[in-house]
Order: sequence, then C-alpha cells, then structure tokens
Amino acid sequence: MLRRRLGSRVGALEEGAPVGCPELPKAAAEPERVLLRGIFEIGRESCDVALGERALRWQRIRPELPAGGARCDPLGKEESLDLEDIFSVKLKRRCSAKHPGSGTLLGITLFICLKEQQNKLKDSTLDLINFSEDHCDIWFRQFKRILEGFANRPKALKILLNPQSHRKESVQVYYEKVEPLLKLAGIKTDVTITEYEGHALSLLDECELRGFDGVVCVGGDGSASEAAHALLLRAQKNAGVEMDSSPTLTGAQLPLGLIPAGSTNVLAHSLFGIPHVVTATMHIILGHIQSVDVCTFSSAGKLLRFGFSAMFGFGGRTLALAEKYRWMSPSQRRDFAVIKALAKLKPEDCKISFLLAGCSQDEQERKAQRSPESDCGGHWQTIRGQFLNISIMAIPCLCSVAPRGLAPDTRLNNGSMALIAVRNTTRPEFVKHLKSYSSVKNQFNFPFVETYTIEEVKIHPKSNSNGYSPQEEGGHHATVSENGFPWNIDGDLMEAASEVHIRLHPRLIKLYGGSLEEMNDSKVACNCI
Repeated sequence: MLRRRLGSRVGALEEGAPVGCPELPKAAAEPERVLLRGIFEIGRESCDVALGERALRWQRIRPELPAGGARCDPLGKEESLDLEDIFSVKLKRRCSAKHPGSGTLLGITLFICLKEQQNKLKDSTLDLINFSEDHCDIWFRQFKRILEGFANRPKALKILLNPQSHRKESVQVYYEKVEPLLKLAGIKTDVTITEYEGHALSLLDECELRGFDGVVCVGGDGSASEAAHALLLRAQKNAGVEMDSSPTLTGAQLPLGLIPAGSTNVLAHSLFGIPHVVTATMHIILGHIQSVDVCTFSSAGKLLRFGFSAMFGFGGRTLALAEKYRWMSPSQRRDFAVIKALAKLKPEDCKISFLLAGCSQDEQERKAQRSPESDCGGHWQTIRGQFLNISIMAIPCLCSVAPRGLAPDTRLNNGSMALIAVRNTTRPEFVKHLKSYSSVKNQFNFPFVETYTIEEVKIHPKSNSNGYSPQEEGGHHATVSENGFPWNIDGDLMEAASEVHIRLHPRLIKLYGGSLEEMNDSKVACNCI
C-alpha cells in the first residue's frame, strides 16, 4: 500500500512545490538552491527528499493525514549525502531473465563512496524507491547532469597492468575489483599488460595520450615509479627541455593513478594512508587529484631518473641482494635480504653536501653543533664520515612496518626532502634503529642518526673499498657491477659509480589521491628483523 501511494503523489513535490509542510527540513533552510523535491521510499521509510546544489537531503514523513497531503515529522532525523560522493546513477528495475534491463521500474539507485576508518573508502548504494516513470526520469536526468559537472573526474583512462607484481595477482585484482567500478562509473579504459621491465617507459614515450584523462598503473612501487618517470620524461621532451642543463622542469601532462598490487606499496600507502585497492580506485573515479613533489637523480651531469625516495648503503645493498633471489616469494626474499645484509653490515665512506630548506640561522647552528664535522657555507652544509645508510625522501614513505613513515615529518608537497644519515655504529644499535620504525615515536632518537630538511643534496662515495661487492654473494646473476654502488629508488635498483646529485622539484606531477588525515597510532610489529 505504501509503494502505491508513493507512485500516485509525485506531482505535488516537483520543483520545490508545497507539500503540506510550511518549511523545508532544518538543514535545507541553508542558502542552497533546491533543484528537485519529491517523495521516495528510503530504507522502507517514506521520506521527503530534497535535491540541492551540494547535497541530497531526506527526512522521514508521517503517513497521509485524512485530508490528504503529507507533513514533516518533527521527530524525524534529517539525513544527507554530499553530491560529490555519488559516482554513478542508474534506474532500478525488477530483474527479468527474458528481458534484462526492461523490468518493472522500482526507482533510482545511487552508487556512492563511503569513508570508513583509517582513510579506507568503499562503494555502496542508496535506493530511492518510486514507481513513477516520469518522476524517476526527471530525477535521473538531473543526477546525470550533476555527475557530468565534476570536471576532474576522468572519462577515459590508459591502464598499465604489471602481471609480475607481488604474487602475480595484479591481473586478477584489476579485473575483479577495479574494472567493475570503472565500468559502473562510465569510464572508458584501454588496458596494456606490460611484458618486460621498461615496457611502460617505452609505451608512454610513444603512445597517443590525447584521448585520455589520466594514466593508471596497477602494480607495486617499481611499476608506479616507472610510470611517473615515463610521464615526466615525455613532458620534458614535448616542452623541449634540456634535461642535463635546465633546473626548471615541466609538469606531467596527465595525472597518474596507482592501484596497489605490490609487496610494499609505499607510494600508494603514502598517498591514501592505506594500501587498499578499492580506496585507490574510488580516488581515481572521484577525480581526487593532488600535486606531489618529485626528485631528479643525476650523475656526471646526466639525468638517471625521476623518483620520490632513495636509500643508499644498507637500503641499496638489501635491494641488490633481494634482486638476486627473485625465485623466492616477495616476503621471503625481503626477509632473507635484510638478514644477509645485516650479517655483512659495512659502512660507506661518504661526503654529503646538502642545501637546507628554508632553515633559520638558529636551526643551522643547531645542526652544525650536532655534527662537529659539518662545514657550513651559506645554507649549504657538508658532512663526512662512515655511514651505514643514507635516505632521501620527498614523501613520508608509509608502509606496514613504518606506520608513521620512514620520513614522518615529510609531506607529499611541502617543497622539501628528508635527509636521514645513519653513521657507523654497532650492529645491535643499528637493528634497534630499524626496529624503532614500527613504533609511532623516537625513530631518530639515536646519537648516530642525523636528520635534515633539505632541497638539494649530493652523495659522494669516496671509494668502493669498504662497500658492497656483488661477487661476495651467491644468487643467479649479478645486478650491480664491480665498480658501481647500488641505490634503492622507489623499490627499483639503480647503479651509480660516482657522485649522485638529487634535486627536489615541487609539485611536478599530479597523482590521484586525497589529503591524508592523521594516521592511526596503532603499533605494527616489524616482521623482517
């Protein structure tokens, strides 16, 4: 009986017409123009629904009075839904096996994005039940116009799918979890499954991108970094920028989306606060875009690559070892490499020159006092000595073993990098430092750890006499030459035989992702030490 009455009374509530209630629900009295007003059944309750310019609002109404019409229930709680959280709308019909899509009209289904704890997003639905074809058609077309008005939302995406990521589950992840949501949102896709390392780089250098609104990488940190590197290289090429001489670079043409399907997913974790496939997909669908700082890594005046973070010393050697045992599972390979690198823990004799990022004179003096070997010249400082590990990070680098990040004071786009220099110490003390990342405080509260906020840095290893020798280890193949030093750049192994110059370029690339809120303070145990 309730549904029949809903279908027979639609006319009284179109375009803000009176409904027997002298005023709109309380929140709708705000200065927001009401586009449509009508009665729908929501959650088995008859509701007065108002579609505004920014939100959809509804309030339960009492049954019809004897004289006809409806009136607002003063005890009914008003609920609302921001229009920006709607990503698709469809007419809801009773399923018909013989004639799919042409069954009896039941109303309208809104596909929405809901936020849960720890920055997690999920897709859900809200059904507006009404049997009137005319009534639902008016509302449906209005919802479609609203969705088309969100300019940042992509309509076509180029998808790069790395089938080798993590446990080779990325193909399944994409086709089971990502593609259905993209189709539901009406986004056209062109999928390429990469076949070899560097495939994404060559593809993005040659393919036509004018028909796409963004590029999406399905894979781990290495895949995402390769795609970002490729987009930025293409931007410099199109702009005619000489990479070896110009400090001013051009931003990437298209935003990059990341679907986490790797073993660590540091970049995705730093973007979304959680390495969750549906969360990453919803940020892409809703067009949440933010500019992110990027580093250039150069040696002998030539660009090596673009990247977001790097580790030299222990971090580079660990990755070089892990690359030799790719026949192991990702977790086994990582743990084995960490243990073996700790067993052969050796410092590197280095000179580090860096440009401080907007530090006051007091801060510069304090930094110099902490390091007696510092040589201050203007904003530049130089430190020398034996270092077990050197990290340079333009993003916070969150991961499962570092809930606050490897560089917790760094942001995605604050125009600075974190330099973390770990001087030579005993193996037990170094292990304590590594384990401290699993806590939420005191990661750098060690006398042998120095931290700086910088804009530019040069790492100059003096020799390879104390360094890592690839021939010392077993494995199937050598990944670093005898005279080269291994670097870990965004989870990819890079070799450099001499000084590496790292420069920050603020907001050089746009990534799909929302603004991170405060991370959960829960402690995560490190499983690799």
